[in-house]
Amino acid sequence: MYIALFWLPAAGGAQTATTSADPDILYHDRANLASAKQAAAILDARLKADAANFESAWKLARVMYWLGTHDAEAAQRSDLERGVEAGRKASVLEPKRPEGYFWMAADMGALAESFGLRQGLKYRGDIKDALDTVLMLDPSFQKGSADRALGRWYFKVPGLFGGSKKKSEEHLRKSLTYDPNSIASHWFLAETLFDMDRDADARDELRKTIAAPLDPEWEPEEREFKKLAEERLKKK
Repeated sequence: MYIALFWLPAAGGAQTATTSADPDILYHDRANLASAKQAAAILDARLKADAANFESAWKLARVMYWLGTHDAEAAQRSDLERGVEAGRKASVLEPKRPEGYFWMAADMGALAESFGLRQGLKYRGDIKDALDTVLMLDPSFQKGSADRALGRWYFKVPGLFGGSKKKSEEHLRKSLTYDPNSIASHWFLAETLFDMDRDADARDELRKTIAAPLDPEWEPEEREFKKLAEERLKKK
């Protein structure tokens, strides 16, 4: 994650007419689901008009990830599958750029996590391959997002299929070298440490999740992580 865009509040009134055609601004207002859907529609139309439009392809994969994790339950799977295809297209169009691989992996990861063991097994290897490619191309991409996602991969995948809590911790700590205030990394690290029965360390990561400043570009996601951390910290 972490690409710098400027902030605009939720579009309304006269402002709608000046921002509705800009999918970047609409994506930035993704907490309003209607804005996210409008961004997706614009990007999809641009990609259909120009199949070689790399920017629209990877940005469509990105917005479909948000929709696939926040849309009505009946639509989430198709949202994520659209995101996978858009990310795959981007990776083919620009094989030396990390964006397509990363967001394809993110959409696959959401499918694997949300739709049962079969989906998890289907995408397990492809997710890791895509994230390893991002690390090879640009390990600092989006402030260590590939290491962050690999940390999650090693946490979620059973040990029989390559998962490892130790490697999860290693990748998450590596991601924090790019962004010590990463709310997502602190939250994921807390979950890994709890699973390793290192509760004191885990609770420290929860406190860091809560205390870290919000990044304006990723505020919707980070508010969700902070809420989860606050709820978890209340548990004994």
